Amino acid sequence: MIRIAVPASRSYEVLIAPGLLARLGALCREVCPSQRAMLVTDSRVAPLYLQKAASSLASAGFCVSTFVFPVGEKNKNGATYLRLLNALARCGLTRSDLLLALGGGVTGDLCGFAAATYMRGIPLVQLPTTLLACVDASVGGKTAIDLAAGKNLAGAFYQPRLVLCDTSLLATLPAGVFACGCAEMIKCAMLGGPALLEAMQAAPIRNRPPEELISACVALKRDLVVQDEFDTGVRRLLNLGHTFGHALERLSGYRMPHGQAVAAGMAIITRAAVRKGICPQECMDALGTLLAQNGLQARAGFRAQALFEAALLDKKRAGDTITLVVPTGIGRCELLEQPVQALCAWAHAGLDA
Repeated sequence: MIRIAVPASRSYEVLIAPGLLARLGALCREVCPSQRAMLVTDSRVAPLYLQKAASSLASAGFCVSTFVFPVGEKNKNGATYLRLLNALARCGLTRSDLLLALGGGVTGDLCGFAAATYMRGIPLVQLPTTLLACVDASVGGKTAIDLAAGKNLAGAFYQPRLVLCDTSLLATLPAGVFACGCAEMIKCAMLGGPALLEAMQAAPIRNRPPEELISACVALKRDLVVQDEFDTGVRRLLNLGHTFGHALERLSGYRMPHGQAVAAGMAIITRAAVRKGICPQECMDALGTLLAQNGLQARAGFRAQALFEAALLDKKRAGDTITLVVPTGIGRCELLEQPVQALCAWAHAGLDA
């Protein structure tokens, strides 16, 4: 088992190994002496893993309740959030009890925000079932729901008590869902220096044992989170590809998966940086190879003006400026503050001509 300590405002561990779901109850007992636990998951994950998770918790002495919501980003909203809070209250959970997010990034975000706000905070355990959630959404304490105006506009920073990445759950992921996780891993490679990028290039990610690359990505994110837990400095580097990626999600009516949108967003910003003379062409070549090797598209499918307008609600905007994460070399990116109006020119430069 790989253990990665995250010494944030509340310290916790990320455990990475196959077979952890069967040990869920015993591992939760080590970090939380509560009596009650609620498992939150979506309608796709529930038939696969909910009973196994609930049985493990019950065997460790927890009184287990469950909450299942319809699958999809469109359900990461205020209505689902309020239904979850009311379910917690009906089940009698207190501030000493436990809330568990069993699923992908949508479940982790929704459940994390509920944990942060129910009774002003109750213990949270993240149980990611997708590659994307293992390397990104479950680690670092960002929680949120979407508003009609945009993605993740209501949320809180709230660190879990424990993250369990059971890598045996990844074997059954559909190719498209696995590819979305690869996008976040490629993002880490674009940030983590030439060695990590070269390691990613050695073979398609799905053809390799997952633990080593997952742990490398989690460690990279851990290091940035510890330096900047509340996302005002270097942690913003993790937003590579997300300004235009979130815009693409919104333009698609959230039919475009997050990972695919981030992949296209990374291609847009990298291609623009090359055309502006900020980044060498070899960086775009490396990114394009990695995306293609792992089943991801670099094309956006929308015009620059539409991208610009959809990006105006990005959380990284501050007044009339926005901070872009811009590749400057192989495995290296920098934060670049730009006038908001400059986003349109970046979108034009980043789209295929």
